Amino acid sequence: MLYVDTPTSRDLAFLNELRADVCMSIYLPTTPITQDIQQSRIEFSNLAKEAVRQLNEAATDKRRLAALQEHLDDLADDEEFWRFQAHSLAVFVTPDSLRTYRLANKLSAIVEVSDRFHLKPLIRAITFPHAAYVLAISENAVRLVEVSADLPAATVKVPDLPKDAASAVGKSTINDRSPSGRVQGGEGQKTRLAQYVRKVDAALRPILAVSDIPVILAATQPVEAIFRAVSAITVLPQAISGSHDRTSDADLASAARPILDAYYEKQIADFRALFETRKSQRRATNDISDAARAATFGNIDALLVDIDNVVDGRVDEETGAVTFDETGDAHNYGVVDEIAGRALRSGAKVLGVRKDDIPDQKSLAAILRSPL
Repeated sequence: MLYVDTPTSRDLAFLNELRADVCMSIYLPTTPITQDIQQSRIEFSNLAKEAVRQLNEAATDKRRLAALQEHLDDLADDEEFWRFQAHSLAVFVTPDSLRTYRLANKLSAIVEVSDRFHLKPLIRAITFPHAAYVLAISENAVRLVEVSADLPAATVKVPDLPKDAASAVGKSTINDRSPSGRVQGGEGQKTRLAQYVRKVDAALRPILAVSDIPVILAATQPVEAIFRAVSAITVLPQAISGSHDRTSDADLASAARPILDAYYEKQIADFRALFETRKSQRRATNDISDAARAATFGNIDALLVDIDNVVDGRVDEETGAVTFDETGDAHNYGVVDEIAGRALRSGAKVLGVRKDDIPDQKSLAAILRSPL
């Protein structure tokens, strides 16, 4: 099982708005295999040392730097923390606080120091986690399978999950045709399947309601249609069709991955198509300065940002004017990262992607709410 605690939109808003004399952002790849985690701990320590070096060069107050160093040392020495990891780790530190997020997808190692946090890689982790849950459900069985990028698929233990439809509704079978009010024959079967689905929904919500990982159904009709109609759990439009009571976790994972890839690709394709349409209406831009002003005044509706590249500089809090810098240090921050944060705060949809996915392969692409 992956130990993930992906941030919510509320977490992102908090991190984006936080300002301090020192904000350190560290991202590094990790592994859920405990015996192999030592390399990640070493890399964390090296990244922390580089950040402290930058802060020393910037003449950071020594007492504040010592408080921040204490947070870093405590985390590096926490054996229990490092035992339970996923594929990446994000660490956000100030002299007064430390927050960590274990992420399902692999991120490159990076460290940034400024007066605010660097959040673009975190946006990517939320956008495309490269993981999924497969809910294999039929009249006769139900299980939740966790699918990740690198580990074998595994069934998740879910408290109070019904064994099957009949036991969920207190019957030996849901296919009896004897009259019992209106609950009889085919109509009665659908009624009992709906009761079954509601109990499955109630058992799964504590796990899935706090997760942004996509859920894929593996089901036959009418169970699939009833689940989509009755359950409050959001599932992807495409399902793994057929009965999968005897399908292995590994085979379900293999069937899920093309669906997951297609889901991500469609989001990018839909953005690119709309971007081209909006260009002729002066409601789309690749220009960082234009996007910064638009984000500052809440004019971005959707945004793609390159998660791998950092454009150093500063963005004026009032006007959105950009001052670019050639190198990163403790006095500036990632401009595109700041644009993404401001866009998120105004309700924009923000996707962190690779540069090849962005129209014209720029650092960003923004679709605007009104013309420039």
